[in-house]
Amino acid sequence: MADAADFQGTSASPARRWLRRTGALLAGAPLLAGLLQLPAAAPADAAVQESPQAASGAGSVSVSVDSLTPSVPTEGDTVTVSGTVTNHGKQAVTDAHVDLRVGPQVDTRSSIDTLAKKSDDIQGPLGEEVGGKYTEKFPTLTPGVEEPFAISVPVDELDLGGDGVYQLGVTLSGETAAQPWDRILGIQRTFLPWQPEEAGTKTRTTFLWPLVSASHMAAETGSNEQQTPVFRDEELAKEISPGGRLDQMVSLGKDLDVTWVVDPDLLASVDAMTRSYEVRAADGTTTPGRNQKLANTWLTELQQAVAGKEVVALPFGDPDLASLAHNGTRVTGSLSHLKEATDVIDDTVETILHVKPDTDFAWPVDGAIDPSIVKVATSAGADKVIARGDSLQDNLSYTPSAARPIGGGTTAVVADARMSTPFQADLTKPSASTLAVQRFLAQSLTLGLQTGKQRSVVVAPPRMPTVSQAQAMAEALAALQGGNWSESQDLADAAKAKPDPAANTKVPPASDYPRDLRRQELGQDAFEQIARTQGKLDKFKVILTIQSRVVTPFGRAMNREMSTSWRGRGVAAMGYRSDIESYLDGLIGGVRLIKKTETKLSGRSATIPVTVQNNLVQGVEHLELRLTSQNPTRLKIGDDPYEEQPVAVNGGHSQSVKFTTSANANGQAKVVAQLYTEDGRPYGDPVAFDVRVTEVTPTVMLVIGGGFLLLVLAGFRMYTQRKRAAARETAEPEETAEPEQAAGDPQETAGAPQNPHTAGDRLAEETTAGSRAGAPEQPSDPAPDTAAESADPSGTGERVDR
Repeated sequence: MADAADFQGTSASPARRWLRRTGALLAGAPLLAGLLQLPAAAPADAAVQESPQAASGAGSVSVSVDSLTPSVPTEGDTVTVSGTVTNHGKQAVTDAHVDLRVGPQVDTRSSIDTLAKKSDDIQGPLGEEVGGKYTEKFPTLTPGVEEPFAISVPVDELDLGGDGVYQLGVTLSGETAAQPWDRILGIQRTFLPWQPEEAGTKTRTTFLWPLVSASHMAAETGSNEQQTPVFRDEELAKEISPGGRLDQMVSLGKDLDVTWVVDPDLLASVDAMTRSYEVRAADGTTTPGRNQKLANTWLTELQQAVAGKEVVALPFGDPDLASLAHNGTRVTGSLSHLKEATDVIDDTVETILHVKPDTDFAWPVDGAIDPSIVKVATSAGADKVIARGDSLQDNLSYTPSAARPIGGGTTAVVADARMSTPFQADLTKPSASTLAVQRFLAQSLTLGLQTGKQRSVVVAPPRMPTVSQAQAMAEALAALQGGNWSESQDLADAAKAKPDPAANTKVPPASDYPRDLRRQELGQDAFEQIARTQGKLDKFKVILTIQSRVVTPFGRAMNREMSTSWRGRGVAAMGYRSDIESYLDGLIGGVRLIKKTETKLSGRSATIPVTVQNNLVQGVEHLELRLTSQNPTRLKIGDDPYEEQPVAVNGGHSQSVKFTTSANANGQAKVVAQLYTEDGRPYGDPVAFDVRVTEVTPTVMLVIGGGFLLLVLAGFRMYTQRKRAAARETAEPEETAEPEQAAGDPQETAGAPQNPHTAGDRLAEETTAGSRAGAPEQPSDPAPDTAAESADPSGTGERVDR
């Protein structure tokens, strides 16, 4: 075992190695005697119990390097390594000591990756022990107990050679009761970049600093004039609060030379929080938001941070270009949403940040591209696509510059995968963060030493870094910008750099698109639902008097439905889309026809009222109401089976529209009312109701005819009476002069026919003449044979003209 330890890199003195071997022999004597009495498998079992992690190459003691400062040392610096050691075995470790070991120079980028993956493998190369006073000792390491350590050593004591990257190992050695000799029980490797002098040719490095978040705003807005926005939750407030993810991105990025990559939706959302806003609770109710001050502070700090810096703006909502290319293009109208999301960039970013953004770049998820993604990415006006080296791979012994012409006037700006991916891991543990920082720096320096020619490199970290990832990114970038082999460069300049003629410019086929990314995409059903919502919005907006109150919030909401933030969150994405469609359905249903019960008509013609209700805040117009008779032979609407009338209703009001009808026969007829837009498309649900027609009956006609006949007879009687009276007045003088003749008139003989009414008539005439003796008679005065006309309403059953 001692030989094995020496072989693994323990550079102990010859005397010390002799003592170790002698001790091993003495300790092995009783063990050898025991082996003769035990089955052959017993020692193996004991070894497994002693070192449960041996099978994986890790030791029984874990070593964590939580800090290495400075990350990039120069001449005269003192390197300090601190961390913890933890005994995971079942026995205590005695005479334990932590040592620093400087391994051989790592001269290839692939070797850095390999070493990073096996950073705790005790079977790998260990390097030379620094030794001397640069060690830390522990009398005992109790199982399960974590012990801190810190070792500082002048960089001169590390015996570093020429420029390059060196392996720096931290080992824990000690003894156990079962194996009482000094051996390495755990190791943690990291990287130490060494470039003490200014490089003759520096690498130009562009570091993207993304400000992207998930979708937080709903399509719903308040009914007031300001249209108070509604947020789905308060998660955005947490992100911009002190210590939050977006707060850290701004506070860390303001002192770095980075290219800010922003989603206009994030800016618009925080800007909306600076004024009155509502937050929806789980039960659907809303409460006033109270983070206006917080939003104002964050926006102010961001404006100061980006002043004078390059700002690249993504389309509004950061649409998932790969999902659009693979699934959205099958649905009509999907690409139009990408165009709309691009068109609103300038108004949003420039208005809020007061800087002119660059809108020429598209950024697919993880920089993975294929021909369809490039086509979609450039369809809205971008002519540069941010790809990644593991998608557009090169078969070269060095790393070429980022810019690649890929045809059609499009440039692929290829981010370096080895410098971008270290920050994608879980960096909540300090040891993981430190390793990521040193790995990034090691890759950068090794790349710079490859050819001696100046190249442009782009780093594209995670789209939405966590707090720990952001802190690691800032630490790594600050160290890089303080080093001697790199200088900062804007993304636009990197895209303009002269391409390497040997670099790969062939876009990989769709079959090479990573399967894990394809599984996270929005499916075709998502784009079909978006298209359905857009169709409803198109029909709805034509009737509105103020279309922008609805079109703008719903348009931005549908941009958010396509966001890359929904990747891996299919259920949440579906819920968000359904909420938006349901809310739009509710608004559309706010303009509707009031249902009617059976209507009765008596007579041949009448009017039927149909009521349109508008529950919206704004008025509606450009609507037509059509009333159609399903049985036009019995009931006509106007002169045709149907009639249309224009409709305009103020917000919060109702309007009744009257239609003239004519009945041809008694009975029941079905009538359907339907709203239409001016272009002839139905709006809302139809309302059907029955109309019962009751025409004028024969009995009623007989009564009316009898009354008319009586009036005619009464008029005729009045006429005859007046005529007789006039005749008697003419004959009266003759009767007075010849009374005998009158008495002896042959017609008055007993044998002649006697008119029974003559005496009575004369008596009436005499009575009338006697009553008028005191006043002159007027021949035109009518006899009072009808009562005075009544002013009371007509009685029941009388015909009313309609």
